[in-house]
Order: sequence, then structure tokens, then C-alpha cells
Amino acid sequence: MEISNRKAYHEYFFEDKYIAGLVLQGTEIKSLRAGKASFNDSYCLFENGELFVKSLHISEYSFGTYSNHEPLQERKLLLNRRELRKLENKIKEKGYSIIPLKIFLTEKGIFKMEIGLGKGKKLYDKRETIKERENDRDIKRKYGI
Repeated sequence: MEISNRKAYHEYFFEDKYIAGLVLQGTEIKSLRAGKASFNDSYCLFENGELFVKSLHISEYSFGTYSNHEPLQERKLLLNRRELRKLENKIKEKGYSIIPLKIFLTEKGIFKMEIGLGKGKKLYDKRETIKERENDRDIKRKYGI
């Protein structure tokens, strides 16, 4: 079970990637198991030395009752103190952002999130990426790799 943010790789260059735990409610877990999450415009932000993911949309669980969760609530990410300090120092530099890349289920049945420390791409970088991808596809088609 994996839900990925493919748009992020088009928008950012990633220097580092981290695996963080997610603090979730029961109905959020059931929705994630059904694959009902969207990364549209989601990002990570520091508040009081803790890292939170914002604008991550996890749909309401269809069989949930009064205890259902808010779809767009902010969720806490769990990292080591050393990793948090390193990320917080990098964020203070101009141009860096922490972007959620994917949510996946571990062998133990725990949902984790891969986050990336990224720097935004310029328009010409995006065009270059598209050109490289198309060239690779053409080569693979031509030589049947």
C-alpha cells in the first residue's frame, strides 16, 4: 500500500529524504488503507519545534460515525530530535521546503511518510526534465529496452 506525490518530483529538486511516523486517528488509518488520500498543495511546517504536515487530504471514512476525522486537519510527524534540528536549520535558508513525497504501510502495519527537503525548480529546469524523460522513452522504444 503506497500513495505517492508524483507532482512533487516535477516541482522540486530533492537533497535529502527522511522517513517520518504519522500521528493518525482510527478513521484516518481506515481511509488510508482504502487509498483515499491526496497530496494536492500539501507541505510541512514547524510549530514550536515540532513538524506538522498541512493540506494533506485524507477522505472521511465512509462507515465512520460521529468520531470521524477532519479531512484537512494538520497531522504531526515524528522524527528524531537531531533530524528535526537539521531540517529546521535548512528551512531557514532561502528556497528550501519540506514536501511530503509518499505515504506507505510498513510490514508492522504502521503508516509512515517519506518527506523530502527540496528546492523549487525554475521553469527551464522543468522543461529540461521533461525533455530528458521524452528522450529516454524514445531510446527505449527504438532499441526495445
